[in-house]
Amino acid sequence: MTVAVPLGGAGLQKKWGTPDVVGVYKPLASHRIKFDIEIVSAEIKVDPTQPVVAFGQAAAYRLFSAKSYVVMPRTILLEDYGRLESLCLLFGIGLVLFQPDIEQPDFEIRVRAQRYYPDMYYVNEFADRLYQIDPSLFNQLFG
Repeated sequence: MTVAVPLGGAGLQKKWGTPDVVGVYKPLASHRIKFDIEIVSAEIKVDPTQPVVAFGQAAAYRLFSAKSYVVMPRTILLEDYGRLESLCLLFGIGLVLFQPDIEQPDFEIRVRAQRYYPDMYYVNEFADRLYQIDPSLFNQLFG
Protein backbone atom coordinates (compact mmCIF):
# COMPACT_ATOMS: atom_id res chain seq x y z
CA MET A 1 0.00 0.00 0.00
CA THR A 2 1.05 3.54 -0.58
CA VAL A 3 -0.53 4.76 2.68
CA ALA A 4 -2.40 3.04 5.52
CA VAL A 5 -4.16 4.37 8.62
CA PRO A 6 -5.90 2.85 11.64
CA LEU A 7 -9.67 3.44 11.80
CA GLY A 8 -11.54 0.79 13.82
CA GLY A 9 -13.99 1.16 16.64
CA ALA A 10 -16.95 2.09 14.40
CA GLY A 11 -15.27 5.43 13.79
CA LEU A 12 -17.28 5.85 10.61
CA GLN A 13 -20.47 5.18 12.57
CA LYS A 14 -21.55 2.29 10.40
CA LYS A 15 -21.85 -1.27 11.70
CA TRP A 16 -19.36 -3.45 9.87
CA GLY A 17 -18.39 -0.47 7.72
CA THR A 18 -15.26 0.60 9.58
CA PRO A 19 -12.16 -1.56 9.06
CA ASP A 20 -9.53 -1.56 11.80
CA VAL A 21 -6.96 -0.54 9.19
CA VAL A 22 -7.59 0.89 5.74
CA GLY A 23 -4.96 1.52 3.14
CA VAL A 24 -4.80 2.87 -0.35
CA TYR A 25 -2.61 1.69 -3.19
CA LYS A 26 -2.30 4.54 -5.65
CA PRO A 27 0.09 5.56 -8.39
CA LEU A 28 3.00 7.79 -7.50
CA ALA A 29 4.08 10.78 -9.57
CA SER A 30 7.18 8.81 -10.57
CA HIS A 31 5.17 5.92 -12.06
CA ARG A 32 5.21 5.99 -15.84
CA ILE A 33 2.03 3.96 -16.09
CA LYS A 34 -0.82 5.07 -13.85
CA PHE A 35 -3.50 2.78 -12.45
CA ASP A 36 -6.74 3.09 -10.52
CA ILE A 37 -6.66 3.60 -6.77
CA GLU A 38 -7.31 0.44 -4.74
CA ILE A 39 -8.68 0.41 -1.21
CA VAL A 40 -7.38 -2.40 1.03
CA SER A 41 -9.09 -3.17 4.35
CA ALA A 42 -8.09 -5.26 7.34
CA GLU A 43 -10.13 -6.52 10.28
CA ILE A 44 -7.88 -7.30 13.25
CA LYS A 45 -8.97 -9.44 16.17
CA VAL A 46 -6.86 -9.94 19.28
CA ASP A 47 -9.43 -12.40 20.68
CA PRO A 48 -8.76 -15.75 19.01
CA THR A 49 -12.35 -16.89 19.65
CA GLN A 50 -13.90 -14.50 17.09
CA PRO A 51 -12.86 -15.83 13.65
CA VAL A 52 -16.43 -15.93 12.31
CA VAL A 53 -17.09 -12.32 13.29
CA ALA A 54 -13.77 -11.23 11.77
CA PHE A 55 -14.50 -13.10 8.55
CA GLY A 56 -17.97 -11.57 8.29
CA GLN A 57 -16.61 -8.09 8.76
CA ALA A 58 -13.83 -8.63 6.19
CA ALA A 59 -16.42 -9.94 3.74
CA ALA A 60 -18.54 -6.82 4.28
CA TYR A 61 -15.53 -4.60 3.53
CA ARG A 62 -15.31 -6.12 0.05
CA LEU A 63 -18.22 -3.86 -0.87
CA PHE A 64 -15.82 -0.92 -0.96
CA SER A 65 -12.38 -2.57 -0.98
CA ALA A 66 -10.38 -4.12 -3.79
CA LYS A 67 -8.80 -6.42 -1.21
CA SER A 68 -9.83 -7.41 2.29
CA TYR A 69 -7.90 -9.20 5.05
CA VAL A 70 -8.66 -10.98 8.32
CA VAL A 71 -5.86 -10.65 10.88
CA MET A 72 -5.95 -13.15 13.76
CA PRO A 73 -3.59 -14.15 16.58
CA ARG A 74 -1.66 -17.38 16.21
CA THR A 75 -3.40 -18.58 19.37
CA ILE A 76 -6.54 -19.32 17.31
CA LEU A 77 -7.75 -22.89 17.80
CA LEU A 78 -6.49 -25.25 15.09
CA GLU A 79 -10.05 -26.25 14.15
CA ASP A 80 -11.11 -22.59 13.83
CA TYR A 81 -7.97 -21.80 11.85
CA GLY A 82 -8.69 -24.59 9.35
CA ARG A 83 -12.23 -23.38 8.74
CA LEU A 84 -11.18 -19.74 8.54
CA GLU A 85 -8.39 -20.50 6.09
CA SER A 86 -10.78 -22.49 3.88
CA LEU A 87 -13.36 -19.69 3.92
CA CYS A 88 -10.71 -17.11 3.08
CA LEU A 89 -9.55 -19.21 0.12
CA LEU A 90 -13.13 -19.72 -1.10
CA PHE A 91 -14.07 -16.05 -0.86
CA GLY A 92 -10.79 -14.41 -1.84
CA ILE A 93 -10.22 -12.80 1.54
CA GLY A 94 -6.66 -12.57 2.82
CA LEU A 95 -5.60 -14.16 6.09
CA VAL A 96 -2.77 -12.90 8.27
CA LEU A 97 -1.63 -14.42 11.55
CA PHE A 98 0.35 -12.60 14.22
CA GLN A 99 2.04 -13.29 17.52
CA PRO A 100 0.08 -11.55 20.31
CA ASP A 101 3.20 -9.66 21.44
CA ILE A 102 3.10 -5.86 21.29
CA GLU A 103 6.88 -5.61 20.87
CA GLN A 104 7.17 -8.19 18.07
CA PRO A 105 3.84 -9.14 16.49
CA ASP A 106 5.59 -11.05 13.66
CA PHE A 107 2.81 -10.79 11.04
CA GLU A 108 2.64 -13.64 8.53
CA ILE A 109 0.46 -13.74 5.40
CA ARG A 110 -1.17 -17.18 5.20
CA VAL A 111 -3.64 -16.43 2.36
CA ARG A 112 -3.20 -13.56 -0.07
CA ALA A 113 -6.34 -11.58 -0.80
CA GLN A 114 -7.69 -11.67 -4.33
CA ARG A 115 -8.33 -8.38 -6.08
CA TYR A 116 -11.97 -7.57 -6.84
CA TYR A 117 -13.72 -4.57 -8.29
CA PRO A 118 -15.67 -3.05 -5.42
CA ASP A 119 -19.14 -1.60 -5.85
CA MET A 120 -18.53 2.08 -6.63
CA TYR A 121 -21.70 3.10 -4.81
CA TYR A 122 -20.21 1.73 -1.58
CA VAL A 123 -16.75 3.09 -2.38
CA ASN A 124 -18.22 6.57 -2.59
CA GLU A 125 -20.38 6.03 0.49
CA PHE A 126 -17.24 4.98 2.43
CA ALA A 127 -15.28 7.97 1.08
CA ASP A 128 -18.10 10.40 1.91
CA ARG A 129 -18.40 9.12 5.50
CA LEU A 130 -14.65 9.30 5.97
CA TYR A 131 -14.51 12.85 4.58
CA GLN A 132 -17.42 14.03 6.75
CA ILE A 133 -15.87 12.63 9.93
CA ASP A 134 -12.20 13.40 9.27
CA PRO A 135 -11.28 15.42 6.13
CA SER A 136 -7.56 15.30 6.97
CA LEU A 137 -7.63 11.50 7.16
CA PHE A 138 -9.49 11.40 3.85
CA ASN A 139 -6.84 13.62 2.28
CA GLN A 140 -4.07 11.49 3.76
CA LEU A 141 -5.53 8.43 2.04
CA PHE A 142 -6.88 9.84 -1.20
CA GLY A 143 -5.23 13.24 -1.64
